[in-house]
Amino acid sequence: MDKPSSTVEIPYPAPRSSRPEIMAEEIIERLTYRIGKDAKVAKPHDWLTATILVVRDRIIDRWMESTRKAYKTGAKRVYYLSLEFLIGRLMRDAVSNLGLMSEIRDALISLGVDIDVIAGLEPDAALGNGGLGRLAACFMESMATVDIPAYGYGIRYVHGLFRQQMADGWQVELPETWLAHGNPWEFERRESSYEIGYGGAVETVGGYEDTPRYVWKPAERVIAMAYDTPIVGWRGNRVNTLRLWSAQPIDPILLDAFNAGDHIGALRESNKAEALTRVLYPADANPAGQELRLRQEFFFSSASLQDILRRHLQQYPDFTNLHEKVSIQLNDTHPAISITEMMRLLVDIHGMDFQQAWEITRETFSYTNHTLLPEALESWPVPLFERLLPRHMQLVYAINALILVEARKQKSFSDTQIRSISLIDEGGERRVRMGNLAFVGSHSVNGVSALHTDLMKVTVFSDLHKLYPTRINNKTNGITPRRWLMQCNPGLTSLIRDAIGDKFLDDTQALTELEKFADDNAFREKFAEVKRANKIQLANLVGSRMGIRLDPSALFDIQIKRIHEYKRQLLNIVEAVALYDQIRSHPELDWVPRVKLFAGKAAPSYHNAKLIIKLANDVARVINNDPSVRGLLKVVFVPNYNVSLAEIMVPAADLSEQISTAGMEASGTGNMKFGLNGALTIGTLDGANVEMKEHVGDDNIVIFGMTADEVQKVRDEGHNPRAVIEKSPELAQALNAIASGVFSPDDRSRFSALIDGIYSHDWFMVAADFDAYAAAQRTVDQIWTDPKSWYSKTILNTARMGWFSSDRTIRQYASEIWRA
Repeated sequence: MDKPSSTVEIPYPAPRSSRPEIMAEEIIERLTYRIGKDAKVAKPHDWLTATILVVRDRIIDRWMESTRKAYKTGAKRVYYLSLEFLIGRLMRDAVSNLGLMSEIRDALISLGVDIDVIAGLEPDAALGNGGLGRLAACFMESMATVDIPAYGYGIRYVHGLFRQQMADGWQVELPETWLAHGNPWEFERRESSYEIGYGGAVETVGGYEDTPRYVWKPAERVIAMAYDTPIVGWRGNRVNTLRLWSAQPIDPILLDAFNAGDHIGALRESNKAEALTRVLYPADANPAGQELRLRQEFFFSSASLQDILRRHLQQYPDFTNLHEKVSIQLNDTHPAISITEMMRLLVDIHGMDFQQAWEITRETFSYTNHTLLPEALESWPVPLFERLLPRHMQLVYAINALILVEARKQKSFSDTQIRSISLIDEGGERRVRMGNLAFVGSHSVNGVSALHTDLMKVTVFSDLHKLYPTRINNKTNGITPRRWLMQCNPGLTSLIRDAIGDKFLDDTQALTELEKFADDNAFREKFAEVKRANKIQLANLVGSRMGIRLDPSALFDIQIKRIHEYKRQLLNIVEAVALYDQIRSHPELDWVPRVKLFAGKAAPSYHNAKLIIKLANDVARVINNDPSVRGLLKVVFVPNYNVSLAEIMVPAADLSEQISTAGMEASGTGNMKFGLNGALTIGTLDGANVEMKEHVGDDNIVIFGMTADEVQKVRDEGHNPRAVIEKSPELAQALNAIASGVFSPDDRSRFSALIDGIYSHDWFMVAADFDAYAAAQRTVDQIWTDPKSWYSKTILNTARMGWFSSDRTIRQYASEIWRA
């Protein structure tokens, strides 16, 4: 929201009433005059929209007050740039944070409407893929909660990430149509529109005696138009803005071409512009996909920076104090092009000296790294980058010269080190390294767990760390307890309030007061009752969607996350096959009934990840239909994982699978959600699992497998997975069953290549960690058979997870990075 153009004192309307009878009247009014429906014929989706509009009015009161306060105080603003914001459904979140849940519920009851029914109709905003996008959403809510003036900037994807369906066990990608019927939460801001250019050429302006200026003349232009969504903090004390950009053509239709009969060609520019914001993460396995991805990243980065600079000039005469009033956080490398775009805007458009612009840019930006995988640190072919963004390519070379001269002269870096820190990768196809650009263009580079941060310094950014030894710091991720406890698990929230009062609602670390109830029999029984109710809810969902009956008395073992080989869903599936063999071979033993639940999406072009989904479904079909298992083991892959599904699965989990190859998961936030909701974690010492172990205690988490150092040592010395497999009869039998077609009788070689990968190189240490993982699962069984011990441990997990609140994380960002 922007500062009013007029200086005339305008009387503001009084805040809206929170009385249920008043809100009921307003809902009928919105239904009648905004939606055009008589209450007698209104459908549930009409009631949903009318209710959202009434809630939105109450948000607007606080939104405008938050904006006025920021302008009045001149407070430093934080701008969070992210290609993803996985915000999920907003109504329950907003109503809860406003403290109006009981009032809205009563208002709707008086109208004969069930809030739970209509809230379930709200579509999930399809603006993210997984942990990165959900973290951004948690951070936006926490920034409002801890009273930091902030904007989130991203893309208003029409379809976003795909909707996942299963066809004979294979993932099928379908468009996610979350915007098909509009979005009552958003506001179009047509005045906040900016031209975004691509291609063209750079011209030099200036004579012999003048300092030359560089003018980029793009060959293509599109318009970025803003859409604002209010983000409500806890208790509604602050409302911040999520501003998403939609692409529009300069000329919507080439009328001459249309009238000449070229109806398709006439819409070419329109279609090209709309493609920019059509889909999140277009497949980049081909040149066209790579180009679209780069176009998207520059599109939202340029629009956001133009908007930030315009807003700054509304209050200040120039940009010399930009870094004192503005802090821009880059969420991963996707917005890294913002570094060069800021330089272009300051130098080329606003006439600032290059060196001054560079110092201001670096002090304004900070960068969060989310991966240690070199292939996940984006890079772009130089020819593509130069063709699409010619001026930015010049600036990359200019910045690179600055950095390399500094490294050579001041630090006496070797040729090898120079090649490592260069913004241009000269090995093979020359590419622009966006991770290096984000690093050198920021005053702060943070990891997202203690282990991840330490590894950054010795792996992907080792030489840059030597050049700038104080730049890397740690900010362990967190989750918002409002959505991931209070809203998704009202039964547990109510139980905690009865036990320790309400202090934890404002300070999650007050949950430690629950520790004294870990050995209280009455409390343990109530805790178990809440968990069982949540499991029944999940069982009902699986039954209605998939026709599979689940026993809520069984141990619910859940792994939900993006499907990737390093996250090792494959290890979990192989162990399920081995367990299946053991149950059939030893029916006389007392096996713990177990349900293994999976959910997650695979990138459309990631063949092995999609094959793992198919394997999970094939294994599930065989195991679930084998009467000899006697219902002791079931495997379920729940399709179309999103925030709303997570809100049901997380509270229902008994066991949380956090089993990534050590050293490869930056942090994880699913581990925190499960722990907060009273699940026991089985995991490796990877990402934030390390800190979780420190907080919950060694006895209240099940750790297995190699450490990050051990993984690296095995790789360096040469891993022989075949020898490992031959020493493990259970593993060998399970792999042989999968490879030979036991679970794929229609195509016996379907999974042979997948299993061959384990035998030949086992990069993700599936074979290396299998025996330790299987033994850890049997440890879990032993704990499960003693309910008192189990629930004592899970209660302590809930009690000791308060530190992992995103409020704590954001306060650390604010004090140590943003200085806000």
